[in-house]
Amino acid sequence: MKKICIVTGTRAEWGLLTRLAGLIAADPELQLQIVATHMHLSARYGETSKEIESDGFAIDYRVPTIDETATEDTPQETVMEMSRALSGFARAYDALKPDLIIVLGDRYEILCAVEAALIFRIPVAHLHGGEITEGAFDDAIRHAITKMSHLHFTSTEAYRQRVIQLGEDPATVYNVGAIGVDNIRQIPLWSQAQTEESLGGFPIDRQTLLVTYHPVTLDEQSDAEQQIDALLGALDDTMRTRAGVRVIFTMPNSDTGSGVIAERIRTWCAEASRNKRCVWFTSLGLKRYLSVLQYIGGVVGNSSSGIVEVPSFRIPTIDIGDRQRGRIAAPSVVHCGTTQEEIIEKLSLLLTGGIPATGFNPYERPDTAIRIYETIKKHLGGQALAVQKHFHDLPHTTTE
Repeated sequence: MKKICIVTGTRAEWGLLTRLAGLIAADPELQLQIVATHMHLSARYGETSKEIESDGFAIDYRVPTIDETATEDTPQETVMEMSRALSGFARAYDALKPDLIIVLGDRYEILCAVEAALIFRIPVAHLHGGEITEGAFDDAIRHAITKMSHLHFTSTEAYRQRVIQLGEDPATVYNVGAIGVDNIRQIPLWSQAQTEESLGGFPIDRQTLLVTYHPVTLDEQSDAEQQIDALLGALDDTMRTRAGVRVIFTMPNSDTGSGVIAERIRTWCAEASRNKRCVWFTSLGLKRYLSVLQYIGGVVGNSSSGIVEVPSFRIPTIDIGDRQRGRIAAPSVVHCGTTQEEIIEKLSLLLTGGIPATGFNPYERPDTAIRIYETIKKHLGGQALAVQKHFHDLPHTTTE
């Protein structure tokens, strides 16, 4: 029996991986292992490991990384978290002895999980490689994870070609689409009344905006403060001129500089003039998040979900700033600068129907989770997946 270990550090990432985890758990020839780390284990971020367990899965090992006593999200604290993650994954892998690690994306705790797997000679399957997000250090981390991985599941053909360009064997690189879009077609979502009840009675309609804003980690801290203040100022202006507009915030991930953004949002929502028209959540969870998207007017901020999953709901996205710069995007995604004036302009466009929302999504392919599961089984076969790789050179011409 092959032991397949999913490593997960955030609520959003686990939401994407849930169906794949279920397919593995249901296979009598496979043993699912789950390692929960980082935000999942932090009271500050909602202890979302409980969501894993409420989904019916057992957590086999916990790798805590966040110092709950730390008061600032500084580069030093981020690196200390990585140090704790690396030593924790060493203990986890020594105890669990998995045959394959599955990871998704580009976060720094996932980089640590893959670094440890490299030293333990455990092969890695990586989802969402080959993508570009020029405004965050996630971009470099994603490519580094690719070079330490052995199976690659990309979300578009262009990203598949980029992974091959990085020197990976084409026979190990699969364009399967985005697993989050696959979830939309598989999960039964709530009615509007059920969704509003789950939000504590907060009403939602086509004048409601869902806002998620993460730090742009390659910018200075002062830039993060200026940018969140510009976004909140634009929302203020919009709510003042449009009486029906309401706002749902989801809090940023634990990137360097996230603390100041979260505090600004909490303070802004607490103002008496706004507290009936805005609400914030540490985490919506997968089903509630997708259910909300059915009934609102659009998504605002700089989350990857606004580009990858949201277009399938036929609502527009305003993508602010550089964090997601470089990602392939549907026509319903409008890119926007970080000044208050630019954001006000795009919010007006969204709320008056000026952004096309066709439903076309370049990340959508059928049966993504099933294809990943079947491909992993094929490669594992009856023997261990080889961890030694050869660099795949692309054909080139010379001008000499």
